[in-house]
Amino acid sequence: MNAPISAEEVGFAPASRIARIDVSEIVRIGARALGLKREGKPIIILGAGEPDFDTPDFVKQGAIDAIQAGDTKYTALDGTPALKQAIQAKFSRENNVDYALDEITVATGAKQILFNAMMASLNAGDEVVIPTPYWTSYSDIVQIAEGVPVLVTCTAEAGFRLTAEQLEQAITPKTKWVLLNSPSNPSGAAYSEADYRPLLDVLLRHPQVMLLVDDMYEHITYDDFRFVTPAAIEPRLKERTLTVNGVSKAYAMTGWRIGYAGGPKALIKAMSVVQSQATSCPSSVSQAASVAALNGDQSFLAERKASFQRRRDLVVAGLNAIEGITCRVPEGAFYTFASCAGLLGRKTADERIIETDSDFCNYLLTNAHVAVVPGSAFGLSPFFRISYATSEAELTEALSRIARACEALSA
Repeated sequence: MNAPISAEEVGFAPASRIARIDVSEIVRIGARALGLKREGKPIIILGAGEPDFDTPDFVKQGAIDAIQAGDTKYTALDGTPALKQAIQAKFSRENNVDYALDEITVATGAKQILFNAMMASLNAGDEVVIPTPYWTSYSDIVQIAEGVPVLVTCTAEAGFRLTAEQLEQAITPKTKWVLLNSPSNPSGAAYSEADYRPLLDVLLRHPQVMLLVDDMYEHITYDDFRFVTPAAIEPRLKERTLTVNGVSKAYAMTGWRIGYAGGPKALIKAMSVVQSQATSCPSSVSQAASVAALNGDQSFLAERKASFQRRRDLVVAGLNAIEGITCRVPEGAFYTFASCAGLLGRKTADERIIETDSDFCNYLLTNAHVAVVPGSAFGLSPFFRISYATSEAELTEALSRIARACEALSA
């Protein structure tokens, strides 16, 4: 019998649309860290973008009730009527934005919402303005849809926020979308109404440009920050704004895979065409759980937010106490995005030079057994992201290890 012929032997090559794209560096770092953990190394992983809380019991019960009632079949393509009604009520109640049911879509996670939107709207060469640092999937999804990511650097001095002047300069006749994320992954930066207003004024002057806002972390904000979404600030932009959200972060439902959005009817209809040929409907049971989440008692959110704020304060203070590291105080999410510029050029015990943020993160993983993600993965160096969605005890130990590792570097 002849041996099987491999894909390489028959000349397989990836499609050009994904030739420049690889698996996320976050995933690779996580896999390497887990491998070291399996070898018995005392690894602390601070790379995961998910809450360490459990899904609330009343949400689980919503799923159990659906299973017991036999609600385990295909549903409507882009969301059950019950879930769309819950989302509609949520947008009105919490965001002061009104969407008709046919202006709402539900997908298998917010990532699929983004994918559907780009695939449904971009033609080859269309540009998407993305403030940097950015969540890694934004740029990759745009490229898969044959669009062109236009990355605009937002500095720590500017609070990692896009300015009106930068936006005006980035827009060209080819611009199709501007993509904003508040609070942000990876920086934790958030846009207040005053921060948004100049950007929205720019968009009013460019009627061909659409706005996608990722509000996934809206319930995780700190101090006196007041969350607001652009469609509520500027109703004149509502018909060209896609407001994206989901249940993953606020309700600790990352594995349930439900994202949703409100937007113009024509766009929502086009996105449903993409979804119909990709996954079809999201999980019926996950949708039932999401109805319970959105319609249920929201009081637990404040307690969880307070817990995240304590951890934020712990991590920010710990990082700023380390010579060579500076970290701004994020307004939301559960990430810090700290600069390691002061450590570049220093040497490890084996005479290796820390030349980049990736070098620094590799050094921490190998020598301090702490896994963090370099800023280069998010389009901005020399920084590194810590997810503080883990216990205060682990964070305290991780900070101690990072401090010792940095002190061991020589000039």
